[in-house]
Amino acid sequence: MYAIIETGGKQYRVAAGDRVRVESIPAELGAELELAGLKAVSTDDGRFLTGGDVANAKITATVTGQDRGAKTIVFKFKRKKQYKRTYGHRQNYTEVTVNQVVI
Repeated sequence: MYAIIETGGKQYRVAAGDRVRVESIPAELGAELELAGLKAVSTDDGRFLTGGDVANAKITATVTGQDRGAKTIVFKFKRKKQYKRTYGHRQNYTEVTVNQVVI
């Protein structure tokens, strides 16, 4: 059984036991969360539930990490104008472990 969730403007396919890095969520390490934004659920018998059918479904997860991603280097350049700019960016993320998908 798996589910499609939306968090931080992105959609993720998750199942019980998966570790997923999502956009930063303000929660303590080890905190139990109920992930909102449930879009669809696939059951063990092959049914795919969407819309109002997933109104009662929920996903519980545990926060296993708060960190920053790898640095992305941004380099801007305009030829013949002596213009060069280099800077980096590190995105914050929260790593969660999905405990269960309940329908």
